[in-house]
Amino acid sequence: MSTPHAHHAPIEGAADLADSLEASDDFQPAESPRYCPTSLLASFALLMAGHGRCVNTDMMLGDREYAMWQLACGRALDDDELQAIATRLFAYFDDPQHTGMAVTGTA
Repeated sequence: MSTPHAHHAPIEGAADLADSLEASDDFQPAESPRYCPTSLLASFALLMAGHGRCVNTDMMLGDREYAMWQLACGRALDDDELQAIATRLFAYFDDPQHTGMAVTGTA
């Protein structure tokens, strides 16, 4: 013999909860100097490739010296868009307080 299942009243606001979970996909954390936006880094790498320079974005996130070298090279090229992106990216890598810490990418 089976026992009857207890029926619970619908959770108030359950429909709102589902909507809020979908909205969380659009959440963008506040920009921090330790979290580099990967879309900006990808744009930098693509523009550098257009000038014949291969940039390893994983290495940029894990090796500050490599990142600073690539950014300096990007700023030295005659490309206004590349120079602007390199300048923005310097803020994520040029932090003497965190020289031994890798920068983390965000999607």
